[in-house]
Amino acid sequence: MKKIKLIPVIILLFFVGLSACKKEAATQSTEAVAALPSSVNASASFAVSWVNVIPITSFSSFSTYWNNLYPWGADHNGSARMRAANISVSGGVLTLTSAPSGSVGNSTVTPFLPIHYYSGTVYAKVIPVVDASWPKWHFKGEFQCESQTGTWPAFWATGASSWPPESDFLEYKGSTTCWTNTYKNASGGWSSVGTTISSPGSWHTYSVYMTKTTATDVSIEYWIDGVLRSTQTGANFVGKTMNIIIDYQMEGSSGSPGPTGTTYMRARNVIVEKSATL
Repeated sequence: MKKIKLIPVIILLFFVGLSACKKEAATQSTEAVAALPSSVNASASFAVSWVNVIPITSFSSFSTYWNNLYPWGADHNGSARMRAANISVSGGVLTLTSAPSGSVGNSTVTPFLPIHYYSGTVYAKVIPVVDASWPKWHFKGEFQCESQTGTWPAFWATGASSWPPESDFLEYKGSTTCWTNTYKNASGGWSSVGTTISSPGSWHTYSVYMTKTTATDVSIEYWIDGVLRSTQTGANFVGKTMNIIIDYQMEGSSGSPGPTGTTYMRARNVIVEKSATL
């Protein structure tokens, strides 16, 4: 029987083991990308380092992260007047409740519609700014939205010190069509894409990536339930402060007459992240 030299065999086993380790590491890396939430652009997000600014548990610490009403008050461009009494949180779920108000005058905001409802809206205490320091932002949440004539739920960002800019992450205007909108676009107006959603009153995930592309403009990706629905250009967004708003407005652009009874908009697992890298 031939004598075996142990040293070459040991060296050979070492390199076989090293190769196996590399293969396992590569497999784990691939699985890590595959395991990312479906609403995340996996190839991009795996390389991006995110800093969380509104945690997924923010509604359980409501006063730390959120304010009642709009940044400008109780009225907006529909027929609902917002009240703290119509805002509630339970089990990490934010509920905005709309109910007929009776005759209580007109909205104080153009187009000054008669107020027919009391409802709820909230806005974040964090004020995002897309700039050279933080060129990429991610906004995400799960929502249940009414979709009948006169209901107007939305999750959006708008200029905090001036308007525009505006980015509507989700907007239902009295139907099952979810609108994703950007103002201004490169032509100085609106970009709008409508997507029909099956059962908007069930939980759906809405996710938006806002990325600085030039000294003045951003690219905005609108995702619904893990599917990229639209990519739009936000002109002159860079350097502009923005308010993040979740509101349950009524009538106006969503049609009238609205519901005769109580209806709801619910939100959970809302997060906001920013990144210093692209």
